[in-house]
Amino acid sequence: MRRVLPIIVSIKETSPQPRCGDHAFSVPEVNMNTVCAACNATNRVPEERLADNAKCGRCGHELFDGEVINATAATLDQLLQDDLPVVVDFWAPWCGPCSSFAPIFEDVAEERAGKVRFVKVNTEAEPELSARFRIRSIPTIMVFRQGKMVDMLNGAMPKAPFDNWLNELV
Repeated sequence: MRRVLPIIVSIKETSPQPRCGDHAFSVPEVNMNTVCAACNATNRVPEERLADNAKCGRCGHELFDGEVINATAATLDQLLQDDLPVVVDFWAPWCGPCSSFAPIFEDVAEERAGKVRFVKVNTEAEPELSARFRIRSIPTIMVFRQGKMVDMLNGAMPKAPFDNWLNELV
């Protein structure tokens, strides 16, 4: 006949540092790489500090201020490598729908500060970017993750549908 013996386990933390046998180990910190809008320096920010007012290590500019970044051919590739999702608005100064969509884009950028980066590309000033991304109509909104486009939207839209579209992607 089998006997079942109760087992009592007591776990007591003897040190604030996690231990494995006789060796202490630390849980790796998760860092996000993000590009400063002011100086284009790449900054490593601990994930738990994304909601804080993290500042650029090079220039001191606030990293997640909710401002829309105006990108050029020289800066866009680096911005797209951000660990946060990047939403890019391809627009032109003469475009009526672009002008009506701009305040919506800026509002959503401010609301999602620290979670998503928002970038604008003036297609008149940056025609090589228009050609590279095959922009056929404006405004065109693209969402990138780790430098790869995950979705695209042509045309302006009201804030609620734009928010819903972003919620599905990010």
